[in-house]
Amino acid sequence: MYLTVLKSALRQRSVYRVQRIQGHMMSSKASSEVLLERVGNAGVITLNRPKALNALNLNMIRHIYPQLKKWEEDSETDIVIIKGVGGKAFCAGGDIRAVTDAGKAGGPLAQDFFREEYILNNTIGTYKKPYVALIDGITMGGGVGLSVHGQFRVATEKTVFAMPETAIGLFPDVGGGFFLPRLRGKMGLFLALTGFRLKGRDVQRVGVATHFVQLDKVVALEKDLEDLTSPSVRDVADVLNSYQEQSTLDAEKPFVLQEHVQAIDRLFDARSVERILENLQKDGSAFAQKQAEILSKMSPTSLKLTFRQLQLGASLNLQEVLMMEYRLSQACMRGHDFYEGVRAVLIDKDQSPKWKPSNLAEVTEQYMDESFSSLGDKDLKL
Repeated sequence: MYLTVLKSALRQRSVYRVQRIQGHMMSSKASSEVLLERVGNAGVITLNRPKALNALNLNMIRHIYPQLKKWEEDSETDIVIIKGVGGKAFCAGGDIRAVTDAGKAGGPLAQDFFREEYILNNTIGTYKKPYVALIDGITMGGGVGLSVHGQFRVATEKTVFAMPETAIGLFPDVGGGFFLPRLRGKMGLFLALTGFRLKGRDVQRVGVATHFVQLDKVVALEKDLEDLTSPSVRDVADVLNSYQEQSTLDAEKPFVLQEHVQAIDRLFDARSVERILENLQKDGSAFAQKQAEILSKMSPTSLKLTFRQLQLGASLNLQEVLMMEYRLSQACMRGHDFYEGVRAVLIDKDQSPKWKPSNLAEVTEQYMDESFSSLGDKDLKL
């Protein structure tokens, strides 16, 4: 009898061990998309989906958020560093394909992804400890949300920044309504509507990055940051400044938009997207004509949503902007252009979206008002 019970107990323990190992393997597989570790005095977040250009998905958000909260209260963690692997991208955006599929099927991911991503963006924007994003490579959409609200953003010569959402029937979210209107002049509005790409040192010159450090110095920079003990914001800034001073690459090259800054301020200073297009078409310069051509290909609905988003966002705090953007995200999930834009740009790649409505005049004020209106108990809560 005793032997039978013992064998049964051992069998149960064996099954339990297998279940635990399987559970751990599943957990490891899930968390391998983002690596979270303590190195020296730093909490280090490594985005680890190189084949997907480190695109941010809900699983990654659900690993990063609680760890950030834990490190914020941990007396042994003095600084947080976030970076990507693969050499091509910091983070090329959110996992739009998965959100598209969920939105079409009426699945909860279309709400959960935006809600939890924006909560994470707000956590970064209000973080109590120094937060340093090493934005080497492509940094767009969701990758901007993981970096731009932190205290320090370090660009390299390989950084490519853009908010290209109007081309897929969306809008520059993840707090774009907060940081874009705060760039100098009309630069933020220009970047938001056109999706213009900035590269390397220009990402810092425009104010999206706080520092520029050459790629061959980034490993040493990271080590120096990890070795800081109880650093103040000033201490971190001093380290970053010293590396920036050693980084002379492209220092002599002028800002890519230098000769167009005044034109951007003049042409994009208007009460509506229609007026901006009018200004561009009347201007006659090659630059203005090119921007008019670019805007004519974007979703008219997205252009109008983005224009109002930045207008309102200029006088709102980050939390208010994220609440507004969550409402807009759900309006886009209910609409047509987001699904059509993703199809044309990311799935079929024919680059020929059929927008509905197809022109700015048909995007009604009623639709706009509804897109910005409260979702009641479904509103984002921060």
